[in-house]
Parts: sequence; C-alpha cells; structure tokens
Amino acid sequence: MKLEPLMTMYADLKDSVEVGEGPSGNRIIFDVTGGHFEGEKLKGKILASGADWIIMDSDGVGHLDVRITLQTDDGANIYVQYYGVLVFNEKISESQAGTRQAEFGDTYFVTQPRFETGDERYKWLNRTMAVAEGRPLKNAVEYQVYEVTNG
Repeated sequence: MKLEPLMTMYADLKDSVEVGEGPSGNRIIFDVTGGHFEGEKLKGKILASGADWIIMDSDGVGHLDVRITLQTDDGANIYVQYYGVLVFNEKISESQAGTRQAEFGDTYFVTQPRFETGDERYKWLNRTMAVAEGRPLKNAVEYQVYEVTNG
C-alpha cells in the first residue's frame, strides 16, 4: 500500500454555531462558505453548500462529519463526505484564537474522504480510497489529501 498525493483542499468556514452538550457530546457546526482544491488530476472550487458537524467529547477530541461539494474547473460536480478525528491541544487553541497559525503535524487531525460523482471523467474517484491530514486555520481548514494505491 502506498499514499499518492491527490490534492490540497482549502475550505473557508463561517464562525461556528454551538448547539451545546447533547447525548453524544458538545455539537459544533461550521458552515462551509467556499474554497478551492488543486492536484495533478483535480482542480476547482468548493461550493458553498456544505458543513462540518463536530462532536467534541470530554477528552477534547473532535469527531468530524463533513459533507461538501467540489466543482472542477471543467464543470464536474463531486460530492465528498468524510469522517475524522481532531485532537484539540494548546497549538490548535492558539490557532483558533488567531495568535498563531497551525501547521500540519501540530496535532492528530486525520480524515477519510469518500467521493461520489456521475461524471464519466471522474468516475475513478468513486472507487478511490483516500486519507487526509488537516490543519485548522482561522475561519478555514486545509487538507493534504492522499490516494491509497496498491503501489
């Protein structure tokens, strides 16, 4: 198994909406307002039609459930859903407060994107397994997305 770079994805986020403590933890919602992505085989924008639904547990771990739509520069729409884990620590808190920029590797922030499209040019994504490392930014998030190959 090998990881091949697929794309860098940058999503703009609105300020969070705090739903509060529920039966599974503290629910926080970040609406996605746009963004862009670029890789050797993919390039385009993120549509303002998705959100990041996070449940924070009592250990400071965010459990992500994200749904977004990518639109390639050549007009294909690709639905993306991913689950992931973001461990909050001091570096991430400072990043969210705007006092420093988070870097990849500052914490455990890993997701597993799944792609869905009917566009013939990108149907290969329907059978692609991917993983991504993220870094939270002030009102944004950035991911390095990798395709899992049998390489």
